[in-house]
Amino acid sequence: MDSSVAIIGLGYVGLPLGLAFLDAGCLVVGYEENATRLAALRAGHSPIDDISDARLAGALELGLRLRAPADNGLADVDAIFVCVSTPITAAREPDLSAVLAAARTVAAALRKGQMVILQSTTWPGTTSGPFRGELERSGLSAGRDFALAYAPERISPGDGEAAHSSLPRLVGGLTPADTARAAELLRRLGSDVHELSSADAAEMAKLLENVFRNVNIALVNQLALLSERMGLDVWEVIDAAATKPFGFMPFRPGPGVGGHCIPVDPYYLAWRARQFGLNDRFVELAGDINASMPAHVADLVATALNDRGRSTNGARVGILGVAFKANIRDARNAPAAGVMAELAQRGAQLSYHDPHVGTFADTAGVGYETTPLDELLTQSDVVVALVAHDAIDWQQVYRSAPLVVDAVNSAKGQSVRARQVLRLGAGWAVEAPPQG
Repeated sequence: MDSSVAIIGLGYVGLPLGLAFLDAGCLVVGYEENATRLAALRAGHSPIDDISDARLAGALELGLRLRAPADNGLADVDAIFVCVSTPITAAREPDLSAVLAAARTVAAALRKGQMVILQSTTWPGTTSGPFRGELERSGLSAGRDFALAYAPERISPGDGEAAHSSLPRLVGGLTPADTARAAELLRRLGSDVHELSSADAAEMAKLLENVFRNVNIALVNQLALLSERMGLDVWEVIDAAATKPFGFMPFRPGPGVGGHCIPVDPYYLAWRARQFGLNDRFVELAGDINASMPAHVADLVATALNDRGRSTNGARVGILGVAFKANIRDARNAPAAGVMAELAQRGAQLSYHDPHVGTFADTAGVGYETTPLDELLTQSDVVVALVAHDAIDWQQVYRSAPLVVDAVNSAKGQSVRARQVLRLGAGWAVEAPPQG
């Protein structure tokens, strides 16, 4: 039975996985290339929301080992998990550089009898293709000398329920024996394991999960644009449709999509489809719709300011929330980056407040530091609600801000004044008197 594992990449995927295996009684060695992150981890400081400093410190006391890739030692474990990032290039094509670099690191130490499992989200054919090719530079053959499988991560940052060990896991190996071995190891984490016929099938299943979300978010974003033109409230419409107990799943519009997976994965699938002679316009269009939402939010800011006889050029704009979703500090690919860059290009003077994100850079690379809420509300001509963090005092926002562009329905249930709040997908909010 496999009882020792190495985790390459200690971010949002690798660190929780390593701690789960440690809790299951395995020996765990974590490898992290980022020297700053590695130093923080060794000091007991967790870089992610779902792992507290106390839990990390406890794991270190239990024997979690932390190393830089140069330290190697990979030959000493039974199984090696690769959990590194898979972004897209400026041309919206897959960037497997981190995955292939990790494979080369593994190949340098790979020995007979080991198992290698890729977890990074990628296009179907990666594990059995270029990833396998790099590993076999070791002189060993996958499926014969070492086991090879794909078992995608299924986490949702900031969602404790989704991060729970009972979440079913998917796995597909190069051979049936590889699948069975990987499944046996993953079952030690206490979750059900669904075995697929191949690594390719497991890779496609992971892409489907995320593309499904991206397509449905694009649908409601498009509906939000239509609702604005028709004088309807898209939030009311979605809530009404959601009363149907079957055949409908509610998704919400917003300023765009963020995080590592949802804005990226559709382009992995579309790129792979083109290699098989299929132009997947449906998937690419959904990605393009969501990517256009930051510019639409900037248009709403211009509309709101124009209502006050102001121009975006020279206006003081305060941004509320820059994480990619509520109640987390993860700002990877956050829509706020595009919104802020667009507003800056139009001449706005920007500041932001986020209780979870201390520093932030827009898509143009311009850096900002968070501003206290009181100061932001006092100095802004208009504030833009991009993330509905629970830690933001929304009553104070709507009591004090002279003008609000609300992209996340944060005004729901709040007392608002006439023509104070312009809502994405709903137009100007109807005046609501103080409650109580």
